[in-house]
Amino acid sequence: MSENVELVRSIYADWERGEFGTARWAHPEIEFVGADGVDPGESTGLPGMAASFRDTLGAWEGFRVLAEEYRELDDGRVLVLDHLGGRGKTSGLDLGQMRTTGAWLFHVRDGSVARMVRYQDRDRALADLGLEE
Repeated sequence: MSENVELVRSIYADWERGEFGTARWAHPEIEFVGADGVDPGESTGLPGMAASFRDTLGAWEGFRVLAEEYRELDDGRVLVLDHLGGRGKTSGLDLGQMRTTGAWLFHVRDGSVARMVRYQDRDRALADLGLEE
């Protein structure tokens, strides 16, 4: 397994425990992209990424991201197919029961994540990357 996949696995190890407080793996000028969903957009830098995570985490209790599959696409990109867990603070919706499936695309350069793209729609991620199943 490559160093890039190992790096991404270490990120998910934290996320699967609901720990989102560290970004030691991120480049200081990381590009953070929401490709789809209710809040698509892009930011650059750790503050922008942190704000996006805060917005998401603020709506859920016990929020976590659970990896299902890691795919090394090339020597700089790792795709992770995942699903979410947590319960809506206001709605009470249980993400685990809804079986929300999405994907993250990590662009790794020189041992840190330089760009992250979040897809809430897994099929769109696969289509965008030419990996339709």
